Amino acid sequence: MRSTPPRTARRRLLALTVASATALVVAACGSADSDPASSVGDTRSVEHARGKTDVPATPTRVVVLEPVQLDTAIALEITPVGAAVLNEAAGVPKYLGDKAAGITTVGTVQEPNVQKIAALKPDLIIGTESRHSALYDQLTDVAPTVFMASQADPWQDNVTFTATALGGADSAGKLLTGYQQRCAEIAKKFGTAGKTAQLIRPRDGVLTLYGPTSFAGSTLECVGFTTPKRDWENSISVDVSPERVLEARADHVFVTTVDVNDRSTIPASVSANAAAFPRLHLVDQSFWITGVGTVGGQAVLDDLERILAASS
Repeated sequence: MRSTPPRTARRRLLALTVASATALVVAACGSADSDPASSVGDTRSVEHARGKTDVPATPTRVVVLEPVQLDTAIALEITPVGAAVLNEAAGVPKYLGDKAAGITTVGTVQEPNVQKIAALKPDLIIGTESRHSALYDQLTDVAPTVFMASQADPWQDNVTFTATALGGADSAGKLLTGYQQRCAEIAKKFGTAGKTAQLIRPRDGVLTLYGPTSFAGSTLECVGFTTPKRDWENSISVDVSPERVLEARADHVFVTTVDVNDRSTIPASVSANAAAFPRLHLVDQSFWITGVGTVGGQAVLDDLERILAASS
């Protein structure tokens, strides 16, 4: 007959079994294959366009869906694991340099790919209500998701929002202060007060004029220029036909291009009225238009300092 262990021995055996099972569960939860989005850690509440959401106190696998969010993350030395881009063929903007190397693209800003985002196992997703509203429920199934209200809001506000979502609101203040201080230095150095400046982006047979609330337009104003007055139609820019090109006249006119060394990229309507644009400068579209944020802002300031030094 098989003997039965004494009651005390049975209790010890049961305790050891439970302890072993618990240890296995804990080890499994802490394995390298665990899902970052489901890991437990310190969180904080972020108020955003959809309400309030608890996000990791220190996110490590971030996916961003807007240029300003990507720029701000890089400025804060946080490299996202994924980013939506304006053009998948072009990929992550080159002006961000080596700090953005290795970021996986997850579709376009207009149409992010939820499957690609999920494959990266993010612990935080940052998007925009005005663009990505229809994807919110799908994205929240992947990871905690916060939305800024609109990409058309003042870019400085969106820098602050993004930094707050990433846990560095104080750092955003330092970034913006550094940008503004450099603006003041350039304004003083080149005596821009009282002079006008206009940015033109040629596209689709029209000339897009950028106003003082646009990214590049606000940077021109930050260094002391004034944007010529017009009805901006509650927008950051307005389109005018080539026949109305003289409406773009200013002391300094900046025209965006993909190749600043190719003067043939100047619109024919501008070239035909060269006398009306004595100080015309070609500038790189990749950061004057799409480089929204303090990294892009500093790149524009670099350009402005070089251009103004050459034309003074």
